[in-house]
This record gives sequence, C-alpha cells and structure tokens, in this order.
Amino acid sequence: VRADLVAGADGRHSTVRELAALPRRDLGAPIDVLWMRLPRRPDDGEQVLGTLAPGRFLVMLNRGDYWQCAYLIEKGGRDRLEQRGLPALREGLAALVPFLRDRVDLLTRWDDIKLLTVVVDRLERWWAPGVLCIGDAAHAMSPIGGVGINLAIQDRVLAGALAGRPGAGLRIMRLALRYLPPLRRAIARAIAVGQLEHFTADRPTAGASHAAAASP
Repeated sequence: VRADLVAGADGRHSTVRELAALPRRDLGAPIDVLWMRLPRRPDDGEQVLGTLAPGRFLVMLNRGDYWQCAYLIEKGGRDRLEQRGLPALREGLAALVPFLRDRVDLLTRWDDIKLLTVVVDRLERWWAPGVLCIGDAAHAMSPIGGVGINLAIQDRVLAGALAGRPGAGLRIMRLALRYLPPLRRAIARAIAVGQLEHFTADRPTAGASHAAAASP
C-alpha cells in the first residue's frame, strides 16, 4: 500500500514508529495497572471512586451496570501477585472498598484481570518523510489523569487543521504549544507527587526519582 502520508496511530507499541526509526525518550513509570470489571449495584452511587491506602490505589469508573476497576501495582509486580494467589488480591480489593466484598469472588481466574503496562514516553521527533505519529505512538501518557485518549484526539484535530487550513492550524498549534505542556506537567506533578509518593512510601528515594522523571 503506497501513500503520500502514513499516520502512525497504532499505540504505545507502534510498529510504524519502529519502522521509521523515530527516536523515543522513555520518561519512566513506577507502576502498572490491573484492569478488571465488577458488577455495579443500584445503591453503589453514581460517582467515580478513587481509594488510596499506603501501597495501594484503586480507581472505579462507573460504566452503568459494572465498575471498570483500575488497581495500581508496583512495576513488574504482576508475577508476585499471582504467586500470592487470587484470594489475596480479592481480599486486598475488599479491604480498600468494603462494599465490593460481596462480589470480588466473581474474579475466579487471572484471565479476568488484564495487565496494562504503564508507559510514559514521547518521541523526540514525531515525523519523518511520509510519516507522522500521533496519540500513544507519539507520546504514551498513561496513567496521568487518564488523558491519553484526550491527547490523541487533540493530535488528530491539530493535524487536520494543519492539513486543511494551514493558517488556522498554525494558530491552534501555537496555542497548544503555549498552554498544553504546562498543564500536562502540572497534572504529572500532581499525580506523581500527590499520589504516587504514597504508593512508593517504603522506597522514598525511588519514588522521588520517578516523580521527577514523570514531569517532562
């Protein structure tokens, strides 16, 4: 397939990025995330829930009839959790959010729990002749506020503006360059310093270094 422009929108493990040999800067991340679903009861409430305890953090997103749960673990810690067994994980979830105790037993196998390998990186240059990377292929930002999809959409809008109306696109790009990086850095610092320091409380030196690395 031949084209004047190939858009690399194929995610954090981008094949397009690798084939184009675009240089990538890894900013580091001290955590991974376990994704799982648990049923939602009518009396659970409507709000997004976030529960923080020393060494543990659980986010619950309201998806109507179920909770999409994101359980933060230490980077590379999935194997250790599996060695401890599902009962220990279920007990940890119930201890964080007691009203889940009547449904954590529905997690009956590790296949019910998906691993999201957290990546915070960016390309030093997003383009090469005939190639443009956008979204996670250009800058994987998870889990900073869950804004990865928002940034990918911004990339697409900006790329479209630049292609269709160069003058307007350049004005949008200037505004984005002016306001978005400080906002992203502020969010990164808030997450890294305000929350992840609790996750890495038993390793303050490592936590501090990761917090610094997460602020581009």
